[in-house]
Amino acid sequence: MMAAVAAAESGAEVVLVEKMDQAGRKLRITGKGRCNLTNTAPLKDFITHIGPDGRWMRNCFAQMFNTQLMEFFEQRNVPLIEERGNRVFPQSGKSLDIFLALINDLERRPNVEIRKNCAVKSLTDDRHGVRLQDGTAIRGDALIIATGGLSYPTTGSTGIGYRLAEEAGHTVIPQVPSLVSLTCEEPIPQDLVGFVLKNVGLAITLPNGKKLYDGFGEMTFTPQGIDGPIVLSASRQVSRMLHNGEKLIAHIDLKPALDEEKLDRRLIADLDSNGTRIFNDALRLWLPAELIQLALTRLHIEYYKRLHQINAAERKRLLHFLKDVTFTLNGTGDYNTAVVTQGGVCTKEVNPKTMESKLVPGLYFAGEVLDLDADTGGFNLQIAFSTGFAAGKAAAKLPDPAI
Repeated sequence: MMAAVAAAESGAEVVLVEKMDQAGRKLRITGKGRCNLTNTAPLKDFITHIGPDGRWMRNCFAQMFNTQLMEFFEQRNVPLIEERGNRVFPQSGKSLDIFLALINDLERRPNVEIRKNCAVKSLTDDRHGVRLQDGTAIRGDALIIATGGLSYPTTGSTGIGYRLAEEAGHTVIPQVPSLVSLTCEEPIPQDLVGFVLKNVGLAITLPNGKKLYDGFGEMTFTPQGIDGPIVLSASRQVSRMLHNGEKLIAHIDLKPALDEEKLDRRLIADLDSNGTRIFNDALRLWLPAELIQLALTRLHIEYYKRLHQINAAERKRLLHFLKDVTFTLNGTGDYNTAVVTQGGVCTKEVNPKTMESKLVPGLYFAGEVLDLDADTGGFNLQIAFSTGFAAGKAAAKLPDPAI
């Protein structure tokens, strides 16, 4: 939609080919229906949240970055608000407002035609048009592939863009779910399912101890493993490894504000001042109720022991549990729950300023179909809007109409 707006504004005749009965289905559910459309972090910081090479986006962001994007929607009567973490949302809290701003813009333009319920089968021979499932061909002088990835397939994401790119001769990096829950080898106790841990540390390592991710924040337990903001962020670093069959270790620090020495001193004081309490009951001094059964299982300390009977070795085990609850990671959630898709059209084969293919003049790419993905916080949608804007502007500069 952004590519179509940009091309139409530049004077091109535009046909937007939409597989579903309505455009923007995924946009309307993004951010749990609130649409975190960008992040106000400065460029230098912003690109550090993008992989595999955030610097590739510099030329594109020079044309439309966060400030310009916010102005774009505010000019279309969508007031915005900035929240914690520099995240920008529509003031209404409704992603529908972002969708309506785009679709209303397109529908009022006489040089834009939106063809709905049109599933694409392949490219035309010149790579500047598409052939639909019913055999109909739609031809133009430029083609922008902005089909998204594989995430949330119920919104129409089938990965067709990757197949079209390969058809045009492009290298497509294999895809894996990203910003997604992680699954654990160990069973998750029923008491923990749905339980939210706030202000905890999460590190993910290789079995040899090499650290792959280190974060702080909120997470939750699912029947299959772990989820939540810091888990989604961690998944960007480890999803591909897990899908390649590697097993990793998740380390949860329940007391990140205390180092081991300070926490040990606190444990000694608590054990001394509560000596007659039994261990099972006293665990509430250090843990929420939902974690007690897991602690008893992992610690191998008799639940009826009095605290004054806890020896130094048992205290050290308790200390270690509070600072390092471990789970073996063996996979991720699927595309039905993944926020974005990692992998896609190799950016080395795409002009970073215009989004035009370096292999097929007149063919452009925008959004998630490219091998670009980012952390949560508005970064991914900014990539989509910016690449769409750049592709639309560049495609419209051709002498004849653009699709």
